[in-house]
Amino acid sequence: MHPKNGLFWQFTLLLVAFSFYHRANSRESQLRIGKALNVFMRFGYLGISMRVIPYNDTTEDVRWLFKEPTRNVYKNITHLAETQEQNTPGIFHGDFHMEFCDNRRQLYQAYFRDFTIERLDRPWEAFTGGWFPDNAAKKLGINTSFIQGDYSYVLVRVVRFRETGKFKTELPASLTLESDVKERIQNIIAGNVTTAVKFFENVGTHYINSYTTGNSLYQVFVYSRKNYQMIKERIKTKGINGLSKQDLYRFFAPWFAEHLGQIRSASANTTVERWARRKLQYEYLLVKYVTLLKLHVRFKVIKYHFSQ
Repeated sequence: MHPKNGLFWQFTLLLVAFSFYHRANSRESQLRIGKALNVFMRFGYLGISMRVIPYNDTTEDVRWLFKEPTRNVYKNITHLAETQEQNTPGIFHGDFHMEFCDNRRQLYQAYFRDFTIERLDRPWEAFTGGWFPDNAAKKLGINTSFIQGDYSYVLVRVVRFRETGKFKTELPASLTLESDVKERIQNIIAGNVTTAVKFFENVGTHYINSYTTGNSLYQVFVYSRKNYQMIKERIKTKGINGLSKQDLYRFFAPWFAEHLGQIRSASANTTVERWARRKLQYEYLLVKYVTLLKLHVRFKVIKYHFSQ
């Protein structure tokens, strides 16, 4: 079975959430390159199985990346993969970026922009297809009343990378399957959907082609259409780095935005969120508010993207 043309498709995870303060005795990857998982089992609710957006489970003793097991498919592929850890003391590996979203659909897409699931044109729907307004708003850190209606959004995010892994080359056709996987393939009957579904349930639908682990702090700013278009046109003209510090704070202030969301940690790390609420307060004309923009001065470049 050729890896590219067989039963498995590639799954690229370009940011799986994990705690800033995590200190594992071993690499965090149940993730391992080449391992298989079933993407379709919880399609629309994939965030239940994969830690990519905060859930209220921080009391758990064991921190998880995948709740369902991942499993090896091919034998002896370690030499084909490469991993790298970004853990040099005192050096921050990451970036600061903004996503400009005309509507709620684009906001969902922006949060999961770095996820690629082969054969899915809209991979974010694997995570958000089952989101109702209440739980979507909670995950994104905004009030429910602002997830519906005629609003636009800016997603501001600070990302810290910790470990990356990928295949160095395309997988060769000569790879040997694990014995139990090979046995289950032999049980598949051509044209019989039930046997194929059973295989996917027991083995998986996609294998992990590359990943980046780390964590992110993010904040959603909600705007009226009019104010959003004003910011968008200004940035298209000058670029985000062409704005003055005063303009940047004015455009992302509570008197210009309809709503400032909470600063959330993708890993649901409450320690980090408390730190953000305490350290990222900004005061202007006696008005105090918490904004992730206070971190932007630490970055030479602010990346930005207009969602489509």
